[in-house]
Amino acid sequence: MQASKRVDDPTYVIRPYEAADRDGVALVCLRTAAGGGDATGVYSDDTLMPEVFALPYVDYAPDLAFVVSDGRRVLGYVIGVADTAAFIEWWKQKWAPGFAARHPSPGAATGHDPGFTEVQLIEAGTNPERMRIAELDEYPAHLHIDLLPELQGQGFGRRLIDTLRAALAERGVPAVHLGMDAANTGARAFYDRLGFHELPSSRPQEPLLGIETNDTIDTADAATAGE
Repeated sequence: MQASKRVDDPTYVIRPYEAADRDGVALVCLRTAAGGGDATGVYSDDTLMPEVFALPYVDYAPDLAFVVSDGRRVLGYVIGVADTAAFIEWWKQKWAPGFAARHPSPGAATGHDPGFTEVQLIEAGTNPERMRIAELDEYPAHLHIDLLPELQGQGFGRRLIDTLRAALAERGVPAVHLGMDAANTGARAFYDRLGFHELPSSRPQEPLLGIETNDTIDTADAATAGE
């Protein structure tokens, strides 16, 4: 039986993202992309999920990415952008053309039937306007967070989000939002505990949650992220 990891265990460090972490971030994204479970083999190309929900963020805003590491590998991360509207424009010009060239059409069937289809995934990679939510003026930043199962429920998720919120607050960003898979009930319970609330444009099948950046942040935890 594998021992539990603890947020105060010095083996596991929350630190700023480094360029060498890029493949590790992609792998964590893939292994948590099926409603919190492993999406390996679910789509015809295992690079699809990371190329939509992880890699554009670390390329665009590496200074707003933080990882949990055991010194050898990335076990989790939080990534975000401070200005979603600016990110949308960057995506159109810098990310979408290359993504479309790499993924011009859905690949061969895999035998899986994900709720988020490969057609929808490719559309998400080429259409960043999907990120322009109605509440963008009030919640200009957005984030993604993923942890491998071995680190879940140990406090790392809260630490990661508080670290990013502190970084956004230092930039004068008032609030941050996120979208999530409605099927991931564990993630929803986690966000509720942290104080996220539904935004007016949230829908049952596409929950949209937001939180202020400087509301009840555990600054002691956040300050240790670079240690």
